[in-house]
Amino acid sequence: MSQHILTAVAWPYANGPRHIGHVSGFGVPSDVFSRYQRMAGNKVLMVSGTDEHGTPIQVQADKEGLTARELADRYNRVIVEDLQALGLSYDLFTRTTTENHYAVTQEIFKGLHANGYIFPQTTMGAISPSTGRTLPDRYIEGTCPICGYESARGDQCDNCGNQLDPIQLIDPVSKVNGETPVFVETEHFMLDLPAFAEVLASWLTSKEGDWRPNVLKFALNMLGDMQPRAISRDLDWGVPIPLEGWDDQANKRLYVWFDAVIGYLSASIEWARRSGDPEAWRKWWQDPEALGYYFMGKDNIVFHAEIWPAMLLGYNGQGARGGEPGSLGALNLPSEVVSSEFLTMEGRKFSSSRSVVIYVRDFLERYDADALRYYIAVAGPENQDTDFTWSEFLNRNNGELVAAWGNLVNRSISMAAKNFGVIPEAGELTDADRAMLERSRAAFPKVAAEFEHCRFKNATNEAFEVIREANRYLAEQEPWKIKDDPARVKTILHVALQIVDDAKTLLTPVLPNSSNKIYAMLGGTGVWTGMPEIQEVTDGDGRTYPIITGSYEGAARWEPSPIRVGSPLAPPTPLFVKLDPKIVEEELARLGE
Repeated sequence: MSQHILTAVAWPYANGPRHIGHVSGFGVPSDVFSRYQRMAGNKVLMVSGTDEHGTPIQVQADKEGLTARELADRYNRVIVEDLQALGLSYDLFTRTTTENHYAVTQEIFKGLHANGYIFPQTTMGAISPSTGRTLPDRYIEGTCPICGYESARGDQCDNCGNQLDPIQLIDPVSKVNGETPVFVETEHFMLDLPAFAEVLASWLTSKEGDWRPNVLKFALNMLGDMQPRAISRDLDWGVPIPLEGWDDQANKRLYVWFDAVIGYLSASIEWARRSGDPEAWRKWWQDPEALGYYFMGKDNIVFHAEIWPAMLLGYNGQGARGGEPGSLGALNLPSEVVSSEFLTMEGRKFSSSRSVVIYVRDFLERYDADALRYYIAVAGPENQDTDFTWSEFLNRNNGELVAAWGNLVNRSISMAAKNFGVIPEAGELTDADRAMLERSRAAFPKVAAEFEHCRFKNATNEAFEVIREANRYLAEQEPWKIKDDPARVKTILHVALQIVDDAKTLLTPVLPNSSNKIYAMLGGTGVWTGMPEIQEVTDGDGRTYPIITGSYEGAARWEPSPIRVGSPLAPPTPLFVKLDPKIVEEELARLGE
């Protein structure tokens, strides 16, 4: 039975281009999951966009001599182009500076406020003494008052996981320019997180055994010290506060984290409008049978496993204060929060300022998108912090993609094309033939179970085991040595081509580009798996911006399909590029010391 599945992908921040560490957390895993779910017959809505508000945008804009909007426009386009080139199959990748996003964000605020979960409070705000601007919590560092960690951020300590307020830090300093912030009284709206402690505890406990242990443990540990959290800031770049007396204040805006998580909903509503059915989003957000999977790096767990669910509960009127759903109606909570760990590079944290980085665009200028997707799937930070090294990338590209998978495709199609010109029919099968075919068919439910539980490494490795066994099968059968039994040669190559077709299907979620090529090589017509495209659209104010969208209704289905005997075959072109070992030295030389 088909299900509606929301793939909610973390919103990359538009203050610069994204590097491969970013897409290893939110990008590739979410796309692999979505492609599999579409192949399995489910109705997927994959949404995200660029996160464009907040002080960090203003700080970067000042550095580049731009306005905040000009900076957001610049990096929105860069990020859109990079994610589309990586093959990420968004139904809609938009941005947070649209009229639609402003309206949806303000509606969620009003619903929370009406139900009593938002209240004003005078707090101490951190101000830069040199600019007079508010410093965002995460741009202030100091010593954690709880565990003594010396690099705690103003919003939370990454060492002990506790939520913090900047004024609590010992010896706080601004990460922007190193100065000591000044704390002044200011009035802000607060989200009453303690009002959701009980219902969140019940909800999270019900996820035991379903969520990744690291995510659930982190979220449960945070429940013990939930404090009201500010959702507004003293700045002029962001969503206006939709209450009388606040909406006309030039220097009061909703906090960027508050509006960013609402983006999943606003993007779904924008997608529905652009699809021609403005109410279509409700099938993913209000059907009790619909599922919602949220993909991000581990630094965003608190927002997706606690704060966003609390906001949804409050809007629905399901917190300790009760209430009624807002005008959009009751909204579904996440089914699963799929958080990856961190990716480091050559033993060091990614750092743009120190040149310890490779941006997605630079990577794709030199290497195949599928090569990066494969590396992230089999060696990415799925369950633990992982180090990207150029030597491992080289070895996996040359030893696995080229020597194992590419070799199986190339020699199977080459031999069949040379000897018969078409996909040959099979004669009488031997035990070895039947065992190979059964091994391939048996992989489908195994790989599916891994994809469904977001275990992408296990899924990809299981598919590659089929490929390795198929290479052994060919090596043992040696069809190139058989001179007097063309029927046997046809049978062997038929079996080999069937395995190639099966493995192409098994690997489609991870390697969509090369799977499309194999589909065409084996005589497939039309589209196998759809690829994303960039469209220019217009907002209500007449401003144009690029979105990622696409039609993903190709022929790809999650099942083995008999190859079409008699389909013409041409000598294949190489599926993957074999890399020169010199690239390791070249890439290491590009990294800063």
